[in-house]
Amino acid sequence: MSDDSATRPAKAEAIGVQADTAMDHELAELAAEFPQAGRRRMILPSPIGRIGTDTPDPEPAVLAALSPDAVMMMGDNPALPRMPARPTLIDFFRHRFGDITFRHLLTSAKKALDEGQEEKVVMACLLHDISNGCLIRADHGYWGAQIVAPYVDEEVAWAVQRHQALRYFADESVGYAYPESYHRFFGPDYRPPEYIRRDAEEARNHRWYMTSRLVTLYDVYFFGAAEPIDPEIFTDIIGRHFRQPQEGLGFDGSPSAHMWRTMIWPNNFL
Repeated sequence: MSDDSATRPAKAEAIGVQADTAMDHELAELAAEFPQAGRRRMILPSPIGRIGTDTPDPEPAVLAALSPDAVMMMGDNPALPRMPARPTLIDFFRHRFGDITFRHLLTSAKKALDEGQEEKVVMACLLHDISNGCLIRADHGYWGAQIVAPYVDEEVAWAVQRHQALRYFADESVGYAYPESYHRFFGPDYRPPEYIRRDAEEARNHRWYMTSRLVTLYDVYFFGAAEPIDPEIFTDIIGRHFRQPQEGLGFDGSPSAHMWRTMIWPNNFL
């Protein structure tokens, strides 16, 4: 994994009970400024990330541990960077996306930019896996399209959604082959479900097909080392193609505002 510390602030450390160093004291003082100060904040993982695994349901034990000094996490988590009052898209890149998604989206968009693609294609590449960053992986293209739809051109949202299906199907006419890494991810005998095959076929006949197909072409299907990319290089393109709400993402009352709030406060109990 490459060192992108120059372009992305490090996440805050979790707050411990003891404060034995100057840094611990500083973090403890910071925690006091957050909601629920002075109490142990307990986090109950979302069911969708646990169901089907060997992890036992933690809810009974967590609820049994409630006390005046132990509460369920609500609001800002001191272990995460605090988001600005009016978050922008770049704020989510810097403060919420996982490292792989952060590098993956920037690398994809930079490839499209360097090869002279239209800005709407660059924008679609920059957003195509946004759901993987800090929300949900399953059907990430569909979720991602819903997240960004109120803020981008309809064609960009369409491309984000349809890349989910198109990436499974080669198109030799444009040089797109089935990703070799998918054999490792899913097994060589994997067959996409019917809704994916249906949506891919519909996309092939759509006037915006190439916009979404280009997203798959500039996608990065391996996650090795990559040169750090500062998201600020996309500031002008974002300004022209992403309608940043004055109230901040998550607080503008859009149909997807709740999704942005979930990324702001991913550990809320309710």
